[in-house]
Amino acid sequence: MRIALFVTCLVDLMRPRVGFAAIRLLEAAGCEVVVPPRQTCCGQPAFNSGDRVAARLLAKKIITEFEDFDYIVAPSGSCADQIRNEYPGLFSGEPEWHRRSVALASRIHELTDFLVNVAKVDKLTSDFKGSVTYHDSCTGLRSMGIKQQPRTLLGRLPEIKVREMIGAEECCGFGGTFAVKFGEVSAAIAERKCENIRTAGVDAVVGGDLGCLLNIEGKLRRMGDQTPVLHIAEVIAGPENR
Repeated sequence: MRIALFVTCLVDLMRPRVGFAAIRLLEAAGCEVVVPPRQTCCGQPAFNSGDRVAARLLAKKIITEFEDFDYIVAPSGSCADQIRNEYPGLFSGEPEWHRRSVALASRIHELTDFLVNVAKVDKLTSDFKGSVTYHDSCTGLRSMGIKQQPRTLLGRLPEIKVREMIGAEECCGFGGTFAVKFGEVSAAIAERKCENIRTAGVDAVVGGDLGCLLNIEGKLRRMGDQTPVLHIAEVIAGPENR
């Protein structure tokens, strides 16, 4: 399979090792992985802010750069959701672009979903040992159905114990521009999430969307908590990415 990795803005700018971990996982699953070098944003921030002109321009760019691959994989449920569930609606009045957006939407997958349901990975190698709790990101969970897939992968590593936190499916308070527009509300939500993490008493917090993880990590640190906050790709791909 010839796979295009959609890196995402946050991974590219804030934690590139997540992207390298994703490549290692996909290659270990037997995929040929290509990272289109001119890729940029999927357009989600513009879309969520009501700027449909910018959102369509970015969507056309992504479609053009990614439509010739067998699959597109993103280490982010929210970016994958934008491409799968929002792109077709952006082009409802443009038949050719609508056709191309629908075709692309049928081939985009969040990383853990691809590994479990398409590549059908059944063996992983990681030296990570200890207990983790998994944060379910809102968009990945509710729009992409990402729930059991990451837990299935973690469960295939015998040295890892998954300990569910209270409110695992509850928002971390990030929500993209929500955290900027409603800072006090966002901070209160994040504090509740972090208290649940601390109550779980684990060695690390794991998730699948870097926006959530950065928000959680920032709040934990301000609370004086040094618990590692890791993307699932960093955990299951091994030590080179931590």
